[in-house]
Amino acid sequence: MTFEVKGGSFGYNSKQILNNISFSIENGEVMSVLGSNGVGKTTLLKCMMGFLKWNQGETVVDGTNIQNIPAKELWKKIAYVPQAKGSAFAFSALDMVVLGRSAHIGTFKQPQKEDINIALRAMDDVGILYLKDKLCTQMSGGEFQMVLIARALTVSPNMLVLDEPESNLDFKNQLIILDTIKRLSNEKNISAIVNTHYPAHALQISDKSLMLNRDGSSFYGISNEIINEVNMKKAFQVNVHVNEFMLADRSYKSVIPLSLA
Repeated sequence: MTFEVKGGSFGYNSKQILNNISFSIENGEVMSVLGSNGVGKTTLLKCMMGFLKWNQGETVVDGTNIQNIPAKELWKKIAYVPQAKGSAFAFSALDMVVLGRSAHIGTFKQPQKEDINIALRAMDDVGILYLKDKLCTQMSGGEFQMVLIARALTVSPNMLVLDEPESNLDFKNQLIILDTIKRLSNEKNISAIVNTHYPAHALQISDKSLMLNRDGSSFYGISNEIINEVNMKKAFQVNVHVNEFMLADRSYKSVIPLSLA
């Protein structure tokens, strides 16, 4: 599946938030969306998925504007994973994941054995079968985030859209989330668009990056080229140092904030 935004612009009243945004992503690719707080990262996700309507430009899936794709068909191709805020309902992990099958089950109908099996396979894919009977209200943030990813996988999507999936998690759970996203792209050929606050995470898992600036402009391209000291200074108003080092025959990059620009 090819997912594209072509010349997307959006603003409220006279304030322009996003200006002439363009990018494309193919099966198995990961793209990170970066930018400072309030710059429009979540707005971008809403616009590109059709929750908000572009003032100009369009979102295209396999050559067709998403406005011309029936919602039921579109959401079999794309699955949205919100931030894990915790669950107010005492569902088990399995019950929560089965909810991802709601479009297939229909209103007032009970999940069938096939739906349960699909949910179990999705949980296995992200390595959380051991959580299937645990209540969501008793989970850590990292556990619940993995449940939401498994729920999204129950529709067998071509692409995942994840809004800050690693925020408010400790180092271990951040790495679990990042490793899961990259593994799904490599093993399942699922593409992913990840809204993140962490440039180092984008460098770790992303093939491409889109960096949003305060003036509505953006930088887009290969992550290792886009995430540099000059672009970071403009996007975040911070002086940074990008450090590259080798460890166990593997190259890593870290992004160190130095001072306000």
